Amino acid sequence: MQQDDSRSGVWFILMAAMLWGTTGTTQAFAPAGFDPMVIGFLRLAIGGVSMLLIVLMTTGLSQMKGWPLKATLSAALFTALYQAFFFAGVAKTGVAVGTIVGIGSAPVAGGLLGYFFRGERPGRSWFVATALAIIGCVVLTLSSGGDVVIDLLGVALAIGAGVAYAAYTLVIKGLLEKHDANAVIAVVFCIGALMLAPLLIGREMAWLAAPRSIAVILHLGLVTAALAYWLFARGLQRVPVATAVTLTLAEPLTAGLLGLLVLGEQLNPVSFVGIALIFSGLAVLTLGGRATPEVPAEFGG
Repeated sequence: MQQDDSRSGVWFILMAAMLWGTTGTTQAFAPAGFDPMVIGFLRLAIGGVSMLLIVLMTTGLSQMKGWPLKATLSAALFTALYQAFFFAGVAKTGVAVGTIVGIGSAPVAGGLLGYFFRGERPGRSWFVATALAIIGCVVLTLSSGGDVVIDLLGVALAIGAGVAYAAYTLVIKGLLEKHDANAVIAVVFCIGALMLAPLLIGREMAWLAAPRSIAVILHLGLVTAALAYWLFARGLQRVPVATAVTLTLAEPLTAGLLGLLVLGEQLNPVSFVGIALIFSGLAVLTLGGRATPEVPAEFGG
């Protein structure tokens, strides 16, 4: 039964990652002049408020009691930091390097944090899958042919984004063990949006009035935030932190395929090699080996 739960958890997270992979394609339909930081804030705010409404309509305020303040604020801070660090890192060092460092550092950080804080010891399949998927991300991103710019501050910010995402995953896994998944997403997203709100001061907002902007924001908030994180939370309840973070590398795989099929982007042979490597890594983790963690004796109790 535990193995079945683990398998279902894997598929939940893969579906969430595929929804996240639509983010780039969706933003391609936004009007010129859109601000990624504003999009990041609205994504959290709309996702959080929509999940809060669902909680109020289903279970009511009973789910809003007894929250551990430290863990809740930490989860909200990490999700806010991920948004801020990733966008700032990409702005500093470019899309190619920022994406590689940000996405590539998250599984490594997830494995380390899961081991040290939860006693989760990733199995051999996790190491193989993570290596294949990270190499695939590097190949896929560099195959775009854009100029590669190395900015030390930008790289540091991108690493911060990866670590923040892994830390967020670690903290909400603990919250999900004691609280309803819908309530966790609602509370963490709403607080995270409030933390990002000061960064909006002085930013251009006129582009939000366009109908396309409204459609883009609603898709990002309702689909890539609320629905995707609903799926992610349910998957995270069934698999260890390291596995969950590595499985989210299905996001760049989905983004690459959508760029080819929807936006008409031309992928060269090297791009397909990258896609194949990511797919192979995810297949190893999904179909082969164990998705549940080994727990050292001192943690197993």
